[in-house]
Amino acid sequence: MALQQFVRRAASAAPSIARRAMSSAPEASGAMTLNFNLPHETIYSGAKVSQVIVPGAAGEYGITADHVPIVAQLKPGVLQIMHDAGEPEKYFVAGGFSLTHANSVTDISCPEAVKLDDIDSAAVQKNFDAAKNAYSSAESGSAAHAEAQVDIEVNRAMGAAIGLALS
Repeated sequence: MALQQFVRRAASAAPSIARRAMSSAPEASGAMTLNFNLPHETIYSGAKVSQVIVPGAAGEYGITADHVPIVAQLKPGVLQIMHDAGEPEKYFVAGGFSLTHANSVTDISCPEAVKLDDIDSAAVQKNFDAAKNAYSSAESGSAAHAEAQVDIEVNRAMGAAIGLALS
């Protein structure tokens, strides 16, 4: 019964969602609201920004005011926050989720984020090398093997974000 009600509500909402997704509406109406949270810290709460560029798992994309609602998984990469003027504020994020609502509010939740300017290239290289060693010494298929593989990919992405080629 509950499933039927859900399907009916979803079906009745589909035309309005399709109209918004294919809208020929004019350029975004202004600032959007950003909430950017980590488990241990709130970076932005209700901040007015002009655009956010998100490293989505399916590809990088930009969000502005009046963006169609979307939920996306984030991959390790650079999250860029554009304010009205000046250079974008750039963070390396290790993953997470982005939820954009119909009211021009975007919530970003990440397990970890660090400003690009705060990343030490020597530490990234050291952590990458340690992860490679842990990967090669771990038993194939073990949790330690999988954790080392994740560490390799995150450190590789972090290195790429600061212009460090790791292999």
